[in-house]
Amino acid sequence: MYGWAIPPPKPPTKTPEEFLQERLQKVAELEVRGFLTSPLLKAAMEKVPREDFIPPLYRDYAYLEVPLPLPGEATISCPHSYPLFYEALGLGAGDRFLEVGAGSGYGAALAWEVVGEAGLVVTVEIDPETHAFAWDNLRALGYGRVEVVLGDGSLGYPPRAPYDRICFTAAAPEVPPPLLAQLAPGGHLIGPVGRPHYVQDLVLIIRQDTDKFQRTVVETVAYIPLRGIYGF
Repeated sequence: MYGWAIPPPKPPTKTPEEFLQERLQKVAELEVRGFLTSPLLKAAMEKVPREDFIPPLYRDYAYLEVPLPLPGEATISCPHSYPLFYEALGLGAGDRFLEVGAGSGYGAALAWEVVGEAGLVVTVEIDPETHAFAWDNLRALGYGRVEVVLGDGSLGYPPRAPYDRICFTAAAPEVPPPLLAQLAPGGHLIGPVGRPHYVQDLVLIIRQDTDKFQRTVVETVAYIPLRGIYGF
């Protein structure tokens, strides 16, 4: 899977206490490595049980730094990927947040914990099987106010626009124009841009006014291709 060594599927054996310990250790590690600085995001990552967003046969690998397979044509990204995106975005309390690529629902759950009751989280998934998996996970874990939309995320989600923060979590040939159009003035957008099955630039865009966007490259990353009209 794009150069990653995925561990073999196996029945889960770890206890809730073991998972909690691994979760706290992972958060501490991400702090030391400089990925995680936001107190809100730290609290979210300590609270949200990543293992509950992973299919049973990969559950024991929840806190390894590898992407893991999900139902449909999707993966859950490595643990460090979430602070890599959300810290660069400056995701904060009260933000209106759009995620393109729901995956397991884990990213949306973290985002909800950060933005809180005053914010909004919309996540759009193009694969019906993956969408159902994310929907079930989020509702089972109490995130019923996250809006989980089945559709082409490269088109964004106009009914709830504009958004203060937007991320897309699969590689696109360029930043989809509808996402730029749905970004509020002063808003931030992040996502991988480049060829699929290779490495991409993680691009951060800040909308400075109606027609002016500032663009910087945060990191080099490797993601599966974005599907949809503005994907591959």
